[in-house]
Amino acid sequence: MTLRLDTGAEGFAAEFDALVNARRESDSDVRDAVTAIVAEVRARGDDALADYTKRFDGHDLDVTGWEVPRAERQAALDGLDHDLRDALELAADRIRTFHATQIPADRDSVDAQGVRLGARWRPVEAAGLYVPGGRAAYPSSVLMNALPARAAGVDRLTMVTPTPEGETNPLVLAAAEIAGVDELFRVGGAQAIAALAYGTKRIAATDVIVGPGNAWVAEAKRQLYGVVGIDMVAGPSEIVVIADAQNDPDWIAIDLLSQAEHDPVSQSILFTDDAAFADAVMAAVEARLRTLATEKVARASWADYGAIVLVPDLAAAIPLVDRLAPEHLEIATDDPDALFTRVRHAGSVFLGRHTPEAVGDYVAGPNHVLPTGRRARFSSGLSALDFMKRTSFLALDERSIRAIGPAAVTLATAEGLPAHAASVAVRLGR
Repeated sequence: MTLRLDTGAEGFAAEFDALVNARRESDSDVRDAVTAIVAEVRARGDDALADYTKRFDGHDLDVTGWEVPRAERQAALDGLDHDLRDALELAADRIRTFHATQIPADRDSVDAQGVRLGARWRPVEAAGLYVPGGRAAYPSSVLMNALPARAAGVDRLTMVTPTPEGETNPLVLAAAEIAGVDELFRVGGAQAIAALAYGTKRIAATDVIVGPGNAWVAEAKRQLYGVVGIDMVAGPSEIVVIADAQNDPDWIAIDLLSQAEHDPVSQSILFTDDAAFADAVMAAVEARLRTLATEKVARASWADYGAIVLVPDLAAAIPLVDRLAPEHLEIATDDPDALFTRVRHAGSVFLGRHTPEAVGDYVAGPNHVLPTGRRARFSSGLSALDFMKRTSFLALDERSIRAIGPAAVTLATAEGLPAHAASVAVRLGR
């Protein structure tokens, strides 16, 4: 049953603690199995990929083809309904433009001691993109993961996706073509992550792996972080809505369900200062559920993980929201900035009554790949920076090394590193 909480009720603190700390990630212990898969791929390469694809996806890669050719991707794009293609192109343009603004400037300056110092940003050479092929196919995720890499200037973008029975999703192929993916392979699961990390004869190794997946994919990314960079280890989707009684209850209800329909363990939470409005939203959720093709999934999510929290005023919701550090936060008020300025932890924030989270999933521009499970306390959504790295540099001359070198000698000596001290001291004439 959907949880109803009131900050003024006895026992609220303990109940809210339980809500904050509830685990929604899968309890399945896949660690050992993923470790074995990764080891197999590292040892046997393409042979292991072929075996796992037969076992899990039911087709022979040597028959269906390892790689989806560009002609097939272009045909999928050409075959799209006109309105759908226009929507994908609009989304791509806005995502591309937004992420192009994230590229940092190089720095190069000389300080008062005459030391030249700075930093230079460069993209990684190759990035891997994982696209799920399970519960649903999301061409929007292809755009959100591939286009920031393109904005960063990555040389090669390799995409992998499971294809059950060898069947590919035309929308995913079309999105890959729009985004400029270089290579697209019909492999998925933890084995595909291992291939992107270590490389095989057919699939070249990449430097960064991004994209959502099931528990096996998430565990493979976790285990291989350090061999490659990763975007994040993401869990089930979540939304928090702060709304006053001036909203249409139906609007808020469908916003809550927009995340509930993703997964039975997604989470939707409403904070409001009006008990009658909370009741109206509850009724509107029930009415909307009956109309959804995704009712079974959304109903399970709302019943098991949904919550409505009554607060004395909306400002009182902010500390509670910060504890949740949600993936998505909607502030549906006339003056959302008054509350937004006080928010510390959220993956992405949607301001005002006409900004549903769903618009951010598709065409707004900012990335929809966001930290979940309270990870917004210390991490950010996917950006062009995830495909770049910074190299610092410095240059000294005789004047500048005499200005700061003696301190380096003193510190190196104190740390018991005489070669460090000497490498500076010889340049000081000592």
